[in-house]
Amino acid sequence: MSTTPQGFTSNYLTCEGREIHYTEWGAQHSEVVVAWHGLARTCRDMDDVAAHLAQRFRVICPDTLGRGLSQWSPEPEREYCLAFYERLAVSLVDQLGLQRFHWLGTSMGGAIGMVAAAGALRGRIRRLVLNDNGPQIAPAAIARIRGYAGSPESFATVSELEQYFRTVYKPYGRLTDAQWRRLTETSTRRLPDGRVTPHYDPKMVMQFSHHEDDYARWPEWDRINIPVLALRGETSDLLLPEVADQMRVRGPRAVVVEVKGCGHAPALNTPEQFALVERFLVA
Repeated sequence: MSTTPQGFTSNYLTCEGREIHYTEWGAQHSEVVVAWHGLARTCRDMDDVAAHLAQRFRVICPDTLGRGLSQWSPEPEREYCLAFYERLAVSLVDQLGLQRFHWLGTSMGGAIGMVAAAGALRGRIRRLVLNDNGPQIAPAAIARIRGYAGSPESFATVSELEQYFRTVYKPYGRLTDAQWRRLTETSTRRLPDGRVTPHYDPKMVMQFSHHEDDYARWPEWDRINIPVLALRGETSDLLLPEVADQMRVRGPRAVVVEVKGCGHAPALNTPEQFALVERFLVA
């Protein structure tokens, strides 16, 4: 375990035979939030919201298998899917001794939480926050994400990679220059030829070719029986308004809040977004 001046520790556990990295914030608190990032991202995306929540919660932010500092899967066709991510999540919280906890998930991280709340972690997840995710996502958004995530660009310099991130993640909303730099530096890996590229295994998009209906989750949604807050980016192309409307009246009858100035997905980096999450978790 290594301690950083930013206020979190960096840690590793072996889950289902795979090394999983996670950051931990606010370790002195007893109430826990598991904060899980999106498809092609890393746990460091949660830094801002985790730092805020760590004033009253212990916050655990994992890197998904194949992302960030977690191991890449040696069996990508089988393991890059929500079912295996759920198993990793169960192993992680079991090893950390977490019996009851909240879940905050962006995009794919929300889908993992949704599946787990209806399945293996039913009764243990107390409240669920979905950041621009639902039991049905738009095919056009999947195609867009597969387009950039499946064949990641590479660049000669980190500065060029940052400009790429500023373009592809513009829907995140407003980030400061320092936040864009941190996003870049925490999700960069160098290739054998010296160029830099996003810090994930490109084979993780096999989820879409080998598990085609992995994000069609209305049956799970209808089994969830805990409070759910769904944040929807105002211009999101992934969580469509008609799906959000159904989420209000089906299953757990989510509280749906539209986040202005964002698409897919809100960066969870403003006082207003912090307040939305915190008010829900402490209600």
